[in-house]
Amino acid sequence: MENTEKFTNNKQILAFLTEQFPLCFTAGSSDAKPLKIGLFQELAIRLEEETRVSKTQLRGALRQYTLSWRYLHCVKQTIKRVDLDGVEGDEVSEEHAEHALKTLKESKEKAFANKKKATNNAEDKPKRAPKKVNVPNRTKKSAPKKEVVEDLSNYKEATHSELSINQAVKVLLGKAPVSGVVVEIMKDDVQVQLNSGMTVKVKAKHLIV
Repeated sequence: MENTEKFTNNKQILAFLTEQFPLCFTAGSSDAKPLKIGLFQELAIRLEEETRVSKTQLRGALRQYTLSWRYLHCVKQTIKRVDLDGVEGDEVSEEHAEHALKTLKESKEKAFANKKKATNNAEDKPKRAPKKVNVPNRTKKSAPKKEVVEDLSNYKEATHSELSINQAVKVLLGKAPVSGVVVEIMKDDVQVQLNSGMTVKVKAKHLIV
């Protein structure tokens, strides 16, 4: 019996695309291939009769795929782009290769900075316990809190209707907001790809822009 259950997230859609077009899309540790420019239109036509996924979902899944570190790493000058059947076409231009490299570098820098900050915070925790009574240490604790307030002063709580695909946002996760990009907007939730490469589904009220 044919499965007609609709896909609910990008992970399912990308797994489906990898299965349907293995010469174009790759997953896991396999090297990605630069996609043909205008591939979305070609994909929409090929999946016109596919009821499990909409064009909006396809667009969001493609954005997540092409913003991943694995994909950005493969977009290099002179490497040939492929279509859905793996047929090679035009080479990646110098401009596109430089843009991919810049995007990859910025994404990694932000991710590593957030990871380093989280690690430093974790290392500070055991030091605070034996020094609760020490006034100078309390002064040091307040410094990062002031910086967070200053950073958030230029942001406001997001509303579902104002969000758009590929929009830079901050996700309120734990004590510190995490930078990310909107990759899919659903009826009640928003799919965001964090700078670390991980994706999360949250309500609009948990985002600031």
